[in-house]
Amino acid sequence: MQNNSREGFRVYARTERRRIDDDNDEQMENKPGKRDSDPNPSSGPSSALAYLDPHYWDERFSSEEHYEWFKDYSHFRHLIQNNVKPSSSVLELGCGNSQLSEELYKDGIVDITCIDLSIVAVEKMQSRLLSKGFKEIKVLQANMLDLPFSDECFDVVIEKGTMDVLFVDAGDPWNPRQETMDKVMATLDNVHRVLKPDGIFISITFGQPHFRRPLFEAPKFTWSVEYNTFGDGFHYFFYILRKGKRSYDDKELDERSEKPSIRLFQDELEGEDFLFRTRINDDDDDESNGDS
Repeated sequence: MQNNSREGFRVYARTERRRIDDDNDEQMENKPGKRDSDPNPSSGPSSALAYLDPHYWDERFSSEEHYEWFKDYSHFRHLIQNNVKPSSSVLELGCGNSQLSEELYKDGIVDITCIDLSIVAVEKMQSRLLSKGFKEIKVLQANMLDLPFSDECFDVVIEKGTMDVLFVDAGDPWNPRQETMDKVMATLDNVHRVLKPDGIFISITFGQPHFRRPLFEAPKFTWSVEYNTFGDGFHYFFYILRKGKRSYDDKELDERSEKPSIRLFQDELEGEDFLFRTRINDDDDDESNGDS
């Protein structure tokens, strides 16, 4: 049943991908918050594996002014306001060219540090923020797998789609490759380390609970795990991990880790967010065919 569900998703995904490619101009014409300075805003690279290449991001950021993965701030602002105090010190992982830090600042959260692996993204973000008067926001080149910050120095760490990139070559989502797991756990280790004893990690993602909970709930972490959803129709996931608040209720953990069938979310059919996932499936298929 599990294999049939995955294959059914892949067939449906390919069909939708072709439909979106054919109808791209019509679908994206009136949608705000997509890429600026890009003639084909929802196409993305030909293979999801490109997302792992630093040169791809440098080239992309050199010509692209703005893109919001997984909806813009207005869709989850209420969730931020419910969980992040204006006095919080915030670290954003993988800022790219998103306007998230600007929106947080406008809502009174001014102690913000943004990092990205791409020096092109960092320099353009620094310039953009200065031109808009957001002088207090700090932007640094850094790797989330090895954060250059001292222990327990941030109240909040937030990522929006950044960790999803680590999964593009994960293989079977039910049993990811060890290399993928090592990168994901290194990221979570670093986030847990830099969070203050009562800090919060917010992860905004495609990742469904039956995939993400086993990672978030590794025994070495002390945070509790909860999530909300946002978006029109079906939803994206907004995880809230509260350091030092973990409950070790084995029965509850077993229930949370139950694996439902894979569902396709309506919002994921929009633009590059959807193609990001379908191309992961295509890459997996190509690799499987190559091994046979």
